[in-house]
Amino acid sequence: MTPIRHNQSGRPNSADADAVLDAVRDCVLAVGVRRTTMTDVARRAGVSRMTLYRRWPDVRSLVGDLMTREWTAVATGAMPGPRPGADARTLLVEGLVAGVAAFRGHPLFRKIVDVDPELLLSYVLDRRGASQDALLGLLGDALRDGHADGSVRVAPVARQARAVLLVVQSFALSLRTMTDEDDPDLTGAAFLGELRTVLERTLTP
Repeated sequence: MTPIRHNQSGRPNSADADAVLDAVRDCVLAVGVRRTTMTDVARRAGVSRMTLYRRWPDVRSLVGDLMTREWTAVATGAMPGPRPGADARTLLVEGLVAGVAAFRGHPLFRKIVDVDPELLLSYVLDRRGASQDALLGLLGDALRDGHADGSVRVAPVARQARAVLLVVQSFALSLRTMTDEDDPDLTGAAFLGELRTVLERTLTP
């Protein structure tokens, strides 16, 4: 067994933590969250169970950290870089629409929805998770850029970011309940176009 190296704060080094989260991802994709055990994760990661328990009390906490890593990567990867002639609102809307499409196609999200959908309920009904807080941070930065260049309606950033996330989250989590791929007006792509319109009209000064 390979020990996980910890830094001075007592937390695992990022490379070692990523190796554990990679193992969690592989387990969840193979058998789902409920059938994943700490023993399975330890075996795949090549560490002892006690090493895992020093950082994560149970599988759910492991999966929570995995979701934070994966969803934040989806969001940051979907945001386009600056380009001539594109204001902050244009870049933000493009990134959010692309992010919803990427999120819905992400294998971890699809597996959780198909096998363990109840895992997402608390983040929809009861509390914000770490991934949502990370997304709010990204949104806040983009909205401030839009306020500065005049392309985004000025409003309190925290409230505006949360309102935008509520809109985007509903499309990301519930789009399947509203689509009908046999009807060209009700496909997933058509609704992503609607999301673009909603965001543009919400954010335009």
